[in-house]
Amino acid sequence: MSNKDKDEALGSQSFWSIIIAVFFGNFMAVLSTTTINVALPVFMTDFDAELNTVQWMMSGFMLATGIIAPIIGFMGDKLSYKRLYVYALLGFTATSALCTLAWNIQSLIVFRILQGLFSGIIMPTTMTIIYQVIRKDKQALAIGLWSVSAMLAPAFGPTLGGWLTEFFGWQSLFIMNIPVGIIAIVMALRFIPYYRLSRGIKLDVIGFIAVILGTSSLLLTFSEGHNWGWLSWKTITLLIAGILILTYFIKRTLKISNPLLNLHVLKVPRFTYSLIINCIITISLYAGTFLVPIYMQKIQHATTLHTGLVMLPGSLLLAFSSFLVGKYYDRIGPFRLILAGTIIMGYATWELSRMNLLTGVFFITTWLAIRYIGIALCNMPVTNAAMTAIPSAFSGHASSVTNWIRQGSAALSVSIFSSILTARTMTHMEGVDAQAPMAAELALSKSIQEVFIIGIVLVVLAIPFTFMLRKEHKPVSESFLEPTTVSK
Repeated sequence: MSNKDKDEALGSQSFWSIIIAVFFGNFMAVLSTTTINVALPVFMTDFDAELNTVQWMMSGFMLATGIIAPIIGFMGDKLSYKRLYVYALLGFTATSALCTLAWNIQSLIVFRILQGLFSGIIMPTTMTIIYQVIRKDKQALAIGLWSVSAMLAPAFGPTLGGWLTEFFGWQSLFIMNIPVGIIAIVMALRFIPYYRLSRGIKLDVIGFIAVILGTSSLLLTFSEGHNWGWLSWKTITLLIAGILILTYFIKRTLKISNPLLNLHVLKVPRFTYSLIINCIITISLYAGTFLVPIYMQKIQHATTLHTGLVMLPGSLLLAFSSFLVGKYYDRIGPFRLILAGTIIMGYATWELSRMNLLTGVFFITTWLAIRYIGIALCNMPVTNAAMTAIPSAFSGHASSVTNWIRQGSAALSVSIFSSILTARTMTHMEGVDAQAPMAAELALSKSIQEVFIIGIVLVVLAIPFTFMLRKEHKPVSESFLEPTTVSK
């Protein structure tokens, strides 16, 4: 065997070792987002809690992933992304154990938020490792496989969550993370190379506090606005505060020499357009995983296991499609894949918006599966189109920006969808005899239809940005992304 052949064989072995190491951790982090969805009605029953309270297990988790995102670039440069990944895995595994010990819904929400902080570190860290360690000619395949791990989790999460909850109780949803977490830690220590890109940056404490307060204020506003009243002083005060604080954070970030989050990556048009599409896809994905379980269990009175099985065919197609997209990405290109995906998502969401009290399981299963195919066609191409437009030295910050905005959008969307669903259900119940047969189910069914229609509008808005990706991308230099203003 020649030296060239040996190098290629070694490179291939290293490639698959790194992919497997990031696959486990990424899969576990995303899985914990979606296994909970199918069990929301169970938590409502077991803890005697309202939907608006229980949904904080989702929105609080995602809020935490968004809050921690701005500091990941700093931590990765200081600690190395390998160490940061291992520490995040340790924290995630420990908080999973704490969730099993929760004594009421409030304590469980707190533990979930802590778990979300570590989950928010894992996803962008694994993405950054790929773009900084894997050879450029293999990055498309690598991010395709990374996407499979990210998409397998929401795909199989509802089915796995339904089965575990049905037979072993909700605690099992968190117990399963412990052995997976341990395996992921061992593999990360063994296979991911150590490297460090620190440039002597300092933590912008003021910026970090500002982004926490601003993001939290907006989430709380949209989550509780319908309870407080959209024109109440609480709602208006928090909304204005959130907007002002985030505006201050953005202005500060663009001016200082060592920003917490390098927002200058948004100057790259291809990255920005891809990020907008990415947010819309994420919102669409969580809308489906949020609404379908509620419909199945509250309207059709299905078990959690039955609900999971309804979502299983789509899960399998999602995983298979994600793999194929990663394999043929270089041949087809991002534009055609993303355009086809958004059109499929939009049409499938339209069909799901027609669900009513008499809708059959086959209809739901079929259109949910088709919708998942559309999501798979978009997810990896839009991520790779964004990240490959950024120089590798800034990939950590680009990943952090992506995760902050995307997860923040997802958290806000879950809160907004929950608020709209509750408010519209109450509206449809006005003037109706609450004791009448199927009155509550009919009101909830109409509300779910309306939320799905909002999802259609969002998908349509993504199409113009998709055409922006047809423009030829001109590589940018590292100096183009460096802060231009220095402050003390």
